[in-house]
Amino acid sequence: MTKVLIATEKPFAPVAVDGIRKIVEGAGFELVLLEKYTERQQLLDAVKDVDAIIVRSDKVQADVFEAAKNLKIVVRAGAGYDNVDLEAATKHNVCVMNTPGQNSNAVAELAFALMLAMVRNHFNGKSGSELKGKKLGIQGFGHIGRCLAKIAHGFGMEVYYNKRHRLDAAEEKELGLTYCSQEDLFKQCDIVSLNTPKTAETVKSINGKYVKMMPQGGLIVNTARKEIIDEECFLAALKERTDVRYATDIQPDMHEEYQKELQDRYLATAKKMGAQTAEANINAGLAAANQIVGFIKDGCETFRVN
Repeated sequence: MTKVLIATEKPFAPVAVDGIRKIVEGAGFELVLLEKYTERQQLLDAVKDVDAIIVRSDKVQADVFEAAKNLKIVVRAGAGYDNVDLEAATKHNVCVMNTPGQNSNAVAELAFALMLAMVRNHFNGKSGSELKGKKLGIQGFGHIGRCLAKIAHGFGMEVYYNKRHRLDAAEEKELGLTYCSQEDLFKQCDIVSLNTPKTAETVKSINGKYVKMMPQGGLIVNTARKEIIDEECFLAALKERTDVRYATDIQPDMHEEYQKELQDRYLATAKKMGAQTAEANINAGLAAANQIVGFIKDGCETFRVN
């Protein structure tokens, strides 16, 4: 019998596990759980005889693929998948998928929560500003970007975007978007939301020069990955441009220094909160289960990333 493992240091909500179980067992597969594990060996022992694994932020590296002799597929319940060693997976002929779009609204709403906290001065009683009429720039326009654009229009904002492959004119018009280069995005927009994945090309791609390009009182919001920021150059530029602010869902390695130097121009969540909603938790888990069933039974590889 095909065996599916949910391996989560940070467990899914019980309702999500129940939904996954219904999908997996409904397909005639067996579901096993490894939750809140504290030792790497616990994971390595659990994967020995499984055909499929569902993870959240758990690291699936070469040692897992070496231990899991029957493994055919790993699904990361979420959009980012840099916690999975794709090279090792491919070497062991294992398919890796993510679940794009399932966490998108949760991340977009968090981005706007960060924006509101910053433009209203952390709600400290002092006069702030409004989002209405401001220009929002979206760097990296995927599922999250689309959610951001819809919310931004509800606030009465102008929306600009940049991505590697530009949308066609009809879609830009339908979504109310204006395309511009990455540099122009930072030059023209009052607020820039970073939504690019961590890749070899994007690591440290956002550096001090982009801070210096921003209009007076600009704000940069990062709900992507900390690695896309060149932290030292970025902080140096923020110290120079004392009007520009930074809010992030991923604490920098230099978090304490950012706090000390920037004070109320800086806001970081205690831990990564983008997908931490009941709805996103359930959606990503169910999507992962359905993708495993589709892959095992029908060979469907729609969301394969390796």
